Amino acid sequence: MDVNLREVRPSDLPLFFEQTQDPESVLMAAFTSEDPSDRAHFDAHWVRILDSDVVVRTILADGEVAGSAAVYGPLDEREVTYWIARAFWGRGVATAALRALLALVPERPLLGRAAADNTGSIRVLEKCGFTVVGRERTYANGRGAETEGLILTLSG
Repeated sequence: MDVNLREVRPSDLPLFFEQTQDPESVLMAAFTSEDPSDRAHFDAHWVRILDSDVVVRTILADGEVAGSAAVYGPLDEREVTYWIARAFWGRGVATAALRALLALVPERPLLGRAAADNTGSIRVLEKCGFTVVGRERTYANGRGAETEGLILTLSG
């Protein structure tokens, strides 16, 4: 599968919103917005992202919008995040997209987080050089419960 990143276009946002409506994806991601179906909140969130210094890209897989990937936060606490539409899970899209994103952002260290039972996302982060450095229990909106998460880091 050919995976590329490009700048986010306004026409991507409805696709991103649609992708975040999948209940299985929300459950797996766990740490989501309080109400993923709130379009006004989604739109306001993306206005803030696109007006900030966040490095955010649209993920294309064989030319289709497969999700988004970003690096955000203060320099000493920069964190990666990505959302892959379920139709693209298990096909190497997340790993290829994260590798491409890491090539765009040379600053290190970078953090990554995943629900402890999200083995797919943990594998993606580890394949890209991240290592587990901690665990935390926090409330996960996508699950409506406290959930254990892993904290991973990518050093120099």
